Amino acid sequence: MFLKNKPIRFNPPEGWQQIKTIDMHTCGEPLRVIVEGFPELQGNNVLEYRRYIREHYDHLRTALMFEPRGHADMYGCLLLPPNDEGADFGILFMHNEGYSTMCGHAVIAITKLAVEMGWVKKTEPETIVKIDAPCGRITAFAKLEKGRVGGVRFHCVPSFVVGLDREVTVAGLGKITYDLAYGGAFYAYVDARQIGLDLTPENYRRIIQTGMDIKHAVMAADGEIRHPFEEDLSFLYGTIFIGGPVTAGLDSRNVCVFAEGEVDRCPTGSGVSGRMAIHFERGEIGLGETMSIESITGSVFHGSVVEVVDFGPFRAVIPQVEGTAHVTGQHVFLIDPQDAMGEGFILR
Repeated sequence: MFLKNKPIRFNPPEGWQQIKTIDMHTCGEPLRVIVEGFPELQGNNVLEYRRYIREHYDHLRTALMFEPRGHADMYGCLLLPPNDEGADFGILFMHNEGYSTMCGHAVIAITKLAVEMGWVKKTEPETIVKIDAPCGRITAFAKLEKGRVGGVRFHCVPSFVVGLDREVTVAGLGKITYDLAYGGAFYAYVDARQIGLDLTPENYRRIIQTGMDIKHAVMAADGEIRHPFEEDLSFLYGTIFIGGPVTAGLDSRNVCVFAEGEVDRCPTGSGVSGRMAIHFERGEIGLGETMSIESITGSVFHGSVVEVVDFGPFRAVIPQVEGTAHVTGQHVFLIDPQDAMGEGFILR
């Protein structure tokens, strides 16, 4: 090996910022977990932390999510104190556009990491982890197998349907029928077959463009994207295309286009949560029944409804979503104060 007996650790000069992360993926969707080096945020709860980071440290989000350290589809999170003693910790999610309100793949990954790192007390055969997200409190369950975390399932916040079979006119597509539902974030759910869109990697760019066109059209036309309690949660996060499964034995395929044209590599935990509300409302799934939903990469989440609750004016459900996650690396990211591209950039 050429570098044998040669220095292999770079020692950054004084004044360079260092941010340490543990990188993971959940069913193919990346998660960059910030563990050290991020400035302290001011606030009393997760929503206040979310406002503060957006106003004061958004350049660090772009530095870690954008090129050259990340890419247009990178996703990350920052752990914070919980809102109160009822949770283990709080969490903020970040991506190419800003800070989402809910992220199921991040919940699955951070639950596994928190248990295996000893950030929460490990109990067998299942460890319960309570997480304060911007959308509310999430309860996750890590299944232990010989001391290691196997699968993770979580109970999402109350998820509900705003409207079924709505119509919107989209330039170049004409009238599109969609369902509007909330699973920690608001999505427009569209049956991809009505526009002849196959949900396969070969159609990746078309999926992005069509998803963004539909999202913007719904945002302009639908005035009911309102959370019953929190204004900060009242926005359309993305478009979710639904199609038949590609893999035999599964129920459906789910492809989410969110934020600024990101495509989820996993089936989307918050999106599956909203789908559980839709299918329950339509009478297509009952309490305790499970659906297996695959992503554009073929990875699978299992979704079900565990409870029916009242949530403001809505009859809501508590969905359960189950998946797996893995660690992919550990990093020390350096920000050279003389680097003109230190805060990142995106080309797509």
